[in-house]
Amino acid sequence: MKPMAELPYETSNDLPEGVRTQVIDLLNQRLADAIDLGTQAKQAHWNVKGPHFIALHHLFDDVHGAVEAYVDLLAERIVQLGGIAAGTTRIAAQHSMLPEYPHAIASGAEHINALAKTLAEFGGHVRRAIGETADCGDQDSADICTEISRGVDKWLWFVEAHVQSRSRSPARLTMERTKTATHRTPRGTAGLVTR
Repeated sequence: MKPMAELPYETSNDLPEGVRTQVIDLLNQRLADAIDLGTQAKQAHWNVKGPHFIALHHLFDDVHGAVEAYVDLLAERIVQLGGIAAGTTRIAAQHSMLPEYPHAIASGAEHINALAKTLAEFGGHVRRAIGETADCGDQDSADICTEISRGVDKWLWFVEAHVQSRSRSPARLTMERTKTATHRTPRGTAGLVTR
């Protein structure tokens, strides 16, 4: 996203103008991602098929509703700092850093995996924004990003829970155990080696 040369609106907010400009640019990038995430949740909501249709249809709509609240938090913070929230669909499409949502999927599992991937990616971007906004000196924006991060992690959990039955499959656990073996080191002490 093109950085702002100067703030378009004056405000009595006591954060230095340079800080506000940097934070507005950071938040506008996350805003583009959030708008994209919201449309991806709606894509899943509209197109999911299969035996778990109604549960997933409602879940994906709930994710969309939560993301709309995140969009509002980000956009309003941008405006509070004297900026312009770049929140149109066209701007979001140009600037989102999220992966493209697959269009030709239908099953619940496919939509769960696609939306989980996008939620995780967005969560990572927002977590980095916590540190970036704090490093700029805007703790309030860092707090907003923290609130969004916690919410995204909750929704990721809800979505992934539909395909998780164990943290690791028994075959994977067995494979991991056989990769780690105890051996004797040259000095006669026991050690662990991962092959």
